[in-house]
Amino acid sequence: MTDDVAARATAGFRSAYGEPPAGRWAAPGRANLIGEHTDYNDGFVLPFALPLRTVVAAAPQPGDTWTVCSELTGETVTFGADELAGPGRVDGWGAYVAGVVWALREAGHAAPGARLAIASDVPLGAGLSSSAALEAAVLAALVDLGGLDLPAERRPRLAQRAENDYVGAPTGIMDQSAVIRCRAGHALFLDCRDESVEQVPFDLDAAGLAVLVVDSRAPHRHADGEYAARRGSCERAAGLLGVAALRDVPADALADALARLDEDETRRRVRHVVTENQRVLDTVALLRAGRVREIGPLLTASHASMRDDFEITVPEIDTAVEAALGAGALGARMTGGGFGGCVLALVDAERADAVAAAVTAAYAERGFAAPGHVTVLPGPGATRLD
Repeated sequence: MTDDVAARATAGFRSAYGEPPAGRWAAPGRANLIGEHTDYNDGFVLPFALPLRTVVAAAPQPGDTWTVCSELTGETVTFGADELAGPGRVDGWGAYVAGVVWALREAGHAAPGARLAIASDVPLGAGLSSSAALEAAVLAALVDLGGLDLPAERRPRLAQRAENDYVGAPTGIMDQSAVIRCRAGHALFLDCRDESVEQVPFDLDAAGLAVLVVDSRAPHRHADGEYAARRGSCERAAGLLGVAALRDVPADALADALARLDEDETRRRVRHVVTENQRVLDTVALLRAGRVREIGPLLTASHASMRDDFEITVPEIDTAVEAALGAGALGARMTGGGFGGCVLALVDAERADAVAAAVTAAYAERGFAAPGHVTVLPGPGATRLD
């Protein structure tokens, strides 16, 4: 997939600027294997990088000017020092590029002027971190073009600041960490409190397995307001329980914690976060031991918790999970913030097409728009291609 996207980025650069780029940089979309709504509770997540990529072809440009074109819109955006004086002065997709330059400058780095062309096969609006992929690819290009001293472990926080403070999107650290720091054949075990990471073996190919990613094509319903409501509920519950964050409620103390809460809805929100953190830890333990096939029930339990306790799924998502399990998936769950997005199903590689067909048939039976799907193995994080 990357070869085709890279070729399109090069073609876009040549068309826009009349010469070849100085290099090409790629960053992946990501899927979260398990650990949903645990990030802002100082908990644990386990994402992996997808083979779907955003590629930036780039070359230096004199002065403090940046020009960027996108194959998606056919637009070209140019911005300079005036637009980087503060957030909000570049909007639309160009804000993600300007945000990276702004964040670099705010951190004291002399971001070089550049011409850039963007191509991508990371779907927009599917919860696979297309924005983080764009930020990471642009960041990698500018770091290399400018010879900047910015090691990989410091890049996620800078990319997150671009999205939070310049674009104005309240993302956590998981997306940027995953698209920058993931390795092929591994999942990234991230502690969202101290941002420490561990590369956990996730060699699906050796186990004869694959992950089927189903794009539900469900429109996101009230996602922003509901996300804020879930986050607020968790923060209030932590206050009532006298802990800094729900991560500090251990699984073996959950029953006592729930007994101290008066509202059933709050109890259910807390139960999801505490049990989800434990499911991440249990999944990591199985992967460390090479017992990949055994993580399936944990994925399915995660989905049930998101559906029943956190209440963030929609009918299209639940239908995809049920159909995948009925067709023999070892486990399946929604991935992402909820109210739409994608489903992951852990499948025997040879059964991936059959499971996808079963989901498509279930959608047709329910009258839903046909889903999209792709079969994936864990890929690498952001990298220079040439």
